Amino acid sequence: MMRTYITALLWGLCSVLAVQAGLPLHIVILGDSNTFIGGDGCDRPRGWNYWFRELAQPLSCRSYARSGATWTHTPATAYDIEEYTEVLSDNNVIYNQVNRLKQACADKVQPTPDLILILAGTNDAWFRWLDIQTLAGCMRHDCELLTESFPQAKIVLLTPMQNTKTSVERITQTGDIIEQCGHAMGLHVVRLDRESGISRRQELKHPTLTTDGVHTNEKGARRIGRYMARWLKGSASCLNDK
Repeated sequence: MMRTYITALLWGLCSVLAVQAGLPLHIVILGDSNTFIGGDGCDRPRGWNYWFRELAQPLSCRSYARSGATWTHTPATAYDIEEYTEVLSDNNVIYNQVNRLKQACADKVQPTPDLILILAGTNDAWFRWLDIQTLAGCMRHDCELLTESFPQAKIVLLTPMQNTKTSVERITQTGDIIEQCGHAMGLHVVRLDRESGISRRQELKHPTLTTDGVHTNEKGARRIGRYMARWLKGSASCLNDK
């Protein structure tokens, strides 16, 4: 019992020191509205990426996320790095966030990323664009494009949090697809639907960590940002293994 207590105490201390140390990495974040509300510069407190940047202290941290974005492409989806929209559309997809990132690096306005975090899937589930083969296929395509373009970068997939607009079963199914696809590609996956602390049941009773049942308030954003910073710094394999 005493040994377990001491081990837990040391682990907690190491986690705190790790968060304070700062990550010598250039980090890029792709995703949908819960990342978008943190700003392209990760400088708005309502987004989890703001708190993640504050705690992780990377060399740089930039978001290419857009509200309304999906993993899933449609037959009309095309290469488009100019369109700006915050709602669902054929070209408002992770694929085009990847394209914008590639162009920004080519233009030397974005450092080549060491780490790419992707939090998406809420809209795929919410608007029922979800099809197992289509979602998995689009994810594989986009992640392979990232791997080809940035072979030294680590990629971490984050599953969407629970929300009041989509059933727990639907979000869980989406998370399962993301997790299975990620593991098949050898990528790290974080199950925020289980680990973020945001509960559909709680938010239906009284919004505590969200403003509307879907988008985080500062408290919810801080919780996710802190969790991700500590998870990352405690996951040596994520930083040292490919």
